Amino acid sequence: MTRLAPSPSYVVDLGRLRHNLAILNEVQEKSGAKILLALKAFSMWSVFPIIAKTLHGVCASSPWEARLGMEEFGGEVHSFSAAFKESDVVELLSTSNHLVFNSFNQLERFRPLWEQYAGKVSVGLRVNPGHSEGHTPIYDPAAPKSRLGILRSEFDGKSLQGVEGLHFHTLCEQLFEPLERTARVFEEQFGEFLPRMKWLNLGGGHHITREGYDVEALIRLVRYFREKYDLEVYLEPGEAIAIGTGILVSEVLDVVHNEVDIAVLDVSATCHMPDILEMPYRPEIQGGYDPGEKGHDYRLGGPSCLAGDVIGDWSFDHPLAVGEKLAFLDMSHYTMVKTTTFNGIQHPHICTFEPLTGELKVVRSFGYQDFKSRLS
Repeated sequence: MTRLAPSPSYVVDLGRLRHNLAILNEVQEKSGAKILLALKAFSMWSVFPIIAKTLHGVCASSPWEARLGMEEFGGEVHSFSAAFKESDVVELLSTSNHLVFNSFNQLERFRPLWEQYAGKVSVGLRVNPGHSEGHTPIYDPAAPKSRLGILRSEFDGKSLQGVEGLHFHTLCEQLFEPLERTARVFEEQFGEFLPRMKWLNLGGGHHITREGYDVEALIRLVRYFREKYDLEVYLEPGEAIAIGTGILVSEVLDVVHNEVDIAVLDVSATCHMPDILEMPYRPEIQGGYDPGEKGHDYRLGGPSCLAGDVIGDWSFDHPLAVGEKLAFLDMSHYTMVKTTTFNGIQHPHICTFEPLTGELKVVRSFGYQDFKSRLS
């Protein structure tokens, strides 16, 4: 796959995508949950026809994502944002099946709009149980002073007229146990409201398709809420759909030395893998090892002018050569959706790989006009 791909390029393995979907389908069938694709993590709409065979729809964080889901995915569209403009709400009411507000202020401000869609658009509220399981504050919706979700104390004295569902999302790249603990706290705080609700959304951040995830426990938890409160239960993972499906193919442009050997690649942390700088984290590389494990250590960096455009340090069992390709692993989620054209650096091609036939297909390539059209 790496050998066939142009550089730079994201390549999505359709076989692994189908593998993940099979696990998610098992969860749906055994639990009765409806699983949605979180577009904020993975929006490669050319593969939506494959995903739509299994999942029930998408969740969106903006009018543009909602429109993409409606036009290219089909099924249900669930929309949420930390805050909406009036024009956002007007548009989302025409593209969404569920609309979730982040405050009672927004719920009431836009009540005259959404009440007109009663029976067509189901309105919900995002809540914050105040229970943190996150390891990285920037990605922890339940961190202290978070703007995401309504605290239980805010419900006192407020009207829930017209509200049909509750939504919480507090996880990030986690296995089942953090969800179990969070769900327990959520029920203690908000369980009194569930008998009057039609649905409950357990949010995203669930690494359901990762090795070690307790799928059977998730099934039991979903069934518990469905049966006790007579609710429709939704899950909206993004990464669980895309885990392990993709690589980012890169090429060594040059090797320089400044205390250490430094390989400059045609891919960039800031442009193509921003979570490396935001989280931070160190991705895996095919044939790459921790520094010192093999005989040849390198610091890998991007071609941009940002001094901090450093991808990380690895060791290899051979000297890297100019023109050699390196493949960064697990590069489908939170990559394509976050890319920029900073410095006018070439945007990676977007490709698919079909293991059944060995075909690598270039789905989309980008050129100068794509860069220019984002500016004025």
